[in-house]
Amino acid sequence: MNKVKQQRVLVTGGGGFLGSGIVKRLVERGAKVRSLARNVYPKLESWGVEQVQGDMSDPDVVLQACQDIDLVFHTAAKPPWWGAYEAYYRTNVVGTRNVIKACQKLNINKLIYTSSPSVVFNGKDMAGVDESVPYPAKFHSPYPKTKALAEQAVVSATSPALKTICLRPHLIWGPEDNHLVPGILARAKRLKQVGDGKNLIDAVYIDNAVDAHLLAAEALEARPDLAGRIYFITNNEPMPLWEIVIRFLAAGGLPPVNRTIPKSLAWAVGALLEIIYKMFHINAEPQMTRFVAAELATAHWFDISAAQRDLGYHPRVTMEQGFDRLKQWLLNKEER
Repeated sequence: MNKVKQQRVLVTGGGGFLGSGIVKRLVERGAKVRSLARNVYPKLESWGVEQVQGDMSDPDVVLQACQDIDLVFHTAAKPPWWGAYEAYYRTNVVGTRNVIKACQKLNINKLIYTSSPSVVFNGKDMAGVDESVPYPAKFHSPYPKTKALAEQAVVSATSPALKTICLRPHLIWGPEDNHLVPGILARAKRLKQVGDGKNLIDAVYIDNAVDAHLLAAEALEARPDLAGRIYFITNNEPMPLWEIVIRFLAAGGLPPVNRTIPKSLAWAVGALLEIIYKMFHINAEPQMTRFVAAELATAHWFDISAAQRDLGYHPRVTMEQGFDRLKQWLLNKEER
């Protein structure tokens, strides 16, 4: 970043997968970094990062974390895909509103918000769509609904005093991943391919996602006219979803998926499990939901030309390089 040594930066969710990646890069560039998260993380402490522990839904905690800050990366969110709507709303919507209010009160003029392409997912194929695609009429999961509300709040708050950019990175993965890849590896023996397996998706390697966030902050410095914009962020390498899953399994030394289930049956099973889990107040995540069934059987890859043009975003790490790095990291993790 052009003025990184003078920047005082807050990263919400600084202990998470994306958040810690941004924190590490900022520290390496000489920024003074603070993290706001539910927990205190030893690795952040070892990097010399100031940590504020607390809940995003508490306005006083957020205000405290935002004191003497120039730039905010708001990555904190309740992760997908299952849980009570109120919990998602509290973290994703109320938490984001608290960040916006703190920025406005403390005259912080730059906010980069981490959204998600799921906010526009309508259950059908999304092949090469750009940022003009509308929000769906109905959401089948509290995660995309609350992320959409939060994204809209950030865009609405944009003003000459608070310049914002919303990024929609799609399926961030790579070494240190604590959600997507571990979830697939843990379910390896139970996995079934949903649909014909030909649906293309485009994920994003962690280093590229971090690049996009820092580039967005730089863009707000150089081009204030970009404030209020939204950008899809991917690796720009659409691949069959189930090929990506198989490559993740291979990186973990596991065999490929060899069983299939029709999309219609997966949807029906997901709907039934949602009813059962809600009826009996089961806190665990169902093996299938309607939203996940649709995600697994449809195409969802995106046109990133706007990010390339406006932010200068070009993925540095290819999918193939990422698979190799993931495999090496998983091997090293087993040896430790």
